[in-house]
Amino acid sequence: MMDGSFFVGTWWSLVPPLLAIILALITKEVYSSLFIGVAVGALMYTGFHPWNAFVAFFDIMKDSMNLNILIFDVLLGMIIVLMAKSGGSGAYGRWAGTKIKSKKSALLATTGLGVLIFVDDYFNCLTVGSVMRPVTDRFKVSRAKLAYIIDATAAPVCIIAPISSWAAAVNSYVPEDAGITGFQLFLRTIPYNLYALLTIAMVLYIIITGFDFGLMKKHEDNAARGDLFTSGKEEFDQVKQEDNGSKGHVMDLVLPVAVLIVTAVGAMIYTGFSGGATDIITAFAGCDAETSLIFSTLITVIFMFVLYLPRKVITFKGFMDSLAEGFKLMVPAVTILIFAWSLKGIGDALGIAAFVEGVVGNNASASVIIPAIMFAIGIFLAFSTGTSWGTFAILVPIVVAMFSSADNLEMMIISVSAVLAGAVCGDHVSPISDTTVMSSAGAQSNHINHVSTQMQYAAVVAAVCFVGYIFAGLIKIWWIVLLISLAMLLGVLTLMRHFSKGKEVKAKSNG
Repeated sequence: MMDGSFFVGTWWSLVPPLLAIILALITKEVYSSLFIGVAVGALMYTGFHPWNAFVAFFDIMKDSMNLNILIFDVLLGMIIVLMAKSGGSGAYGRWAGTKIKSKKSALLATTGLGVLIFVDDYFNCLTVGSVMRPVTDRFKVSRAKLAYIIDATAAPVCIIAPISSWAAAVNSYVPEDAGITGFQLFLRTIPYNLYALLTIAMVLYIIITGFDFGLMKKHEDNAARGDLFTSGKEEFDQVKQEDNGSKGHVMDLVLPVAVLIVTAVGAMIYTGFSGGATDIITAFAGCDAETSLIFSTLITVIFMFVLYLPRKVITFKGFMDSLAEGFKLMVPAVTILIFAWSLKGIGDALGIAAFVEGVVGNNASASVIIPAIMFAIGIFLAFSTGTSWGTFAILVPIVVAMFSSADNLEMMIISVSAVLAGAVCGDHVSPISDTTVMSSAGAQSNHINHVSTQMQYAAVVAAVCFVGYIFAGLIKIWWIVLLISLAMLLGVLTLMRHFSKGKEVKAKSNG
């Protein structure tokens, strides 16, 4: 029987995640695809010994699970159900209907809320979805489009926000002997983070012009005819959420969301100072984001109890039932997350990090195309593992080591930016990404529908960014690089829009 060590630290370590991703895209079924990927990885890790693989499968699954995130998801699911049961979601939808008069306004409002909630991507995905879903439904926005807007204003916003859990993560991956502090490095990567900045620009372009292409156009056309889901609607029929319109008010949604945001930010600052921070910036950099999010959701649930029950907008039994219903609402997301984490655990066991570090370390040289190469590697690694933060952890120290001298500081900054951008892009196009799963859950969209539509949009931005990072390596002046990249993106989208209109006119004339 083959020894499992044969696969560790080699290109074979990429087989389980790639297998899961390919199966998910072919079969349109994510649970079995992830299960097969984890099972194959466990067999490889144990040298195809059936019993050892069985034991390794469950050991890795148990060790890879992040209980804090699961608790946060369930509590946030409960909050979403309570908002609906109280009539708050319906009241907000009716109020927004009087203020928001068009589909464009609804999408811009969704984007604006996504940008405002920048402290954490999980928090962003589920909160924006629960608040804006009634509004976008009213204006016949497809769930796939809503999921894209949520996802495009989650990680891309967090990765350019100095006060966020993502900034804290990047800060922690920079070695102390890098010649620049982690936070200083993060700040200087922001204008070079082309994928994040161009993704936000693309969202605004698409909303303002009303231009959709590829699979997203199909979903939007279906939504215009009344079918918001295209497929997968049955996933979200299991939770019956009543709209208590007679007693519910806008404040039943707005006040809990405000409490959620204020307590999350406050808890992050508190945990940062408890860890030894001396100012707000370093407090965010050193905060315990997961514990803070659980604290904020728990406080919000207690606040909703005090807000709803005395006014009798919901019964005590209805309140307690919402816990189970919130869990049901999150079952698809939690299931995918557990399998995705397990797949990452299998990848760690098989030594994906060692393999990538060996490949990059052996082939790196101080070339102007290194930022573009690191961008591509970041995409591939995040796509394969489903994690941005894991990609940061692997590649950021490598890049810092590659440009250790003071003369190469600007190239270090550009290359780290390329890693961060590539990681977010790979995260966007990966079916096993936790933030992509959260965006699907927040929008209540079929997960594969979200992945397949977002993948096409992300590919356009990624192609422009790759060229942009070649210019960055040559020019090394951030505002020139950003202007060139933005001009390329707008030019590409305008050409695509012109070509799409031409095809529509031709189709109508032939029809």
